[in-house]
Amino acid sequence: MVEWITSENPVGYEEAVRWMEARVADILAGRASEAIWLLEHPPLYTAGTSADAKDLTDPDRFDVFQAQRGGQYTYHGPGQRVIYVLLDVGKRGRDVRKFVQQLEDWVIRTLAEFNVTGEIRPGRVGVWVTRPDKPLRPSGALAEDKIAAIGIRLRKWISFHGISINVEPDLEHFSGIVPCGIAEHGVTSLVDLGLPVTLADVDLALRRSFDAVFSEQAAT
Repeated sequence: MVEWITSENPVGYEEAVRWMEARVADILAGRASEAIWLLEHPPLYTAGTSADAKDLTDPDRFDVFQAQRGGQYTYHGPGQRVIYVLLDVGKRGRDVRKFVQQLEDWVIRTLAEFNVTGEIRPGRVGVWVTRPDKPLRPSGALAEDKIAAIGIRLRKWISFHGISINVEPDLEHFSGIVPCGIAEHGVTSLVDLGLPVTLADVDLALRRSFDAVFSEQAAT
């Protein structure tokens, strides 16, 4: 069984990390079940294990935290649904690449419930949407914006950290970093795409999509 936890008020980043560390230990010891934690953070930047200092373009804007997840710089803040994923990957095939693909699929299926086509791009982490309403790129290709970020860590095959989906954050807050080290593309959100979607709407879609991606494997 997977426990779903939703925090109604923003959770500080360090508090969230302490909670995840404790929950991972409890899962490993058999004292707790797997968990999906839905929350928001106050405005902040996190630096993953591959972060490049030059990509933090406004270091005094918000608090900056060193994250133990993979990836580069990300922004978290109100209006963004953060999904911390504490699952036993050891029982789910011990295939990290497949697990990341499942997380991507989970996001794509969730976005599809709002008629948004999320896509994966080789060499670029996260989920992207094409923007035919924006000017073409210099190459003539359609503009693309990032709508969801993914960054995880494993401890003895238990995952933590996870996913963030932009529902209605202040997109200007992303300007203090080069999100995920990719300067040539933008960032968007469901509301920016013209959809009157709330965090609660996204939470329901996440729960509906989860079983289609994960339950079958967990049962085998």
